[in-house]
Amino acid sequence: ILPEGVTKTTGFCSHRRSTQGPDVAYKVSKDAQLSAPTKQLYAGDVFPEDFSILATVKPNKGSQSFLLSVYNEQGIQQLGLEVGRSPVFLYEDHTGKPSPEDYPLFRGVNLADGKWHRVAISVHKQTITLILDCKKKTTQKLLRSPHPIIDTKGIIVFGTRILDEEVFEGDIQQLMIVADHRAAYDYCEHYSPDCEVPVPDQPQNQDPNTDEYVSNVSVLLFTFKFELIKCLNL
Repeated sequence: ILPEGVTKTTGFCSHRRSTQGPDVAYKVSKDAQLSAPTKQLYAGDVFPEDFSILATVKPNKGSQSFLLSVYNEQGIQQLGLEVGRSPVFLYEDHTGKPSPEDYPLFRGVNLADGKWHRVAISVHKQTITLILDCKKKTTQKLLRSPHPIIDTKGIIVFGTRILDEEVFEGDIQQLMIVADHRAAYDYCEHYSPDCEVPVPDQPQNQDPNTDEYVSNVSVLLFTFKFELIKCLNL
């Protein structure tokens, strides 16, 4: 059973080599309410300093919303990825850095054009690199502390921010946070390959009754719904 507001749909590839069917994605409507305690996703209490955010998404055309938001115990947003026209990466460490006017803004990038996009973000020291559809790379400064801390005592919210009216609407096939900034550079090789390439030999949430490629986002969504312990491919 999928969470309310979430239905299964065809993903990035309508036919993938070595499978008998399409990639599986999930259509998310404005009725979806998905959140979970951050500690459930990070049992070790430590959010990685350097990391990658990997997503295969198709936001509704013209939309603008947060795909992922991480809050601390006091309800302050520490991390967020806004998708749409000119995506924004929101990040605020334990010292309050960077300030809002210094949040990385990726101008000239439109993720809400009604098409599938493979989005890989690498956060490494004081830089952030966006790799769009395996080729276009844009690097910005991330003016955070030398040893930033992201609190894991709060919650992670999918598809919006607390009190935001805008919510993510569209299709999502994969969403992962990987504790390695280099993973973003290998996204299209190891995680979300081209349609003519077989799915890499990696742990996936495989539906036992079909040969469909069931991606990691299902783990994320089911975690939010049923409060399972492990997700986000960590």
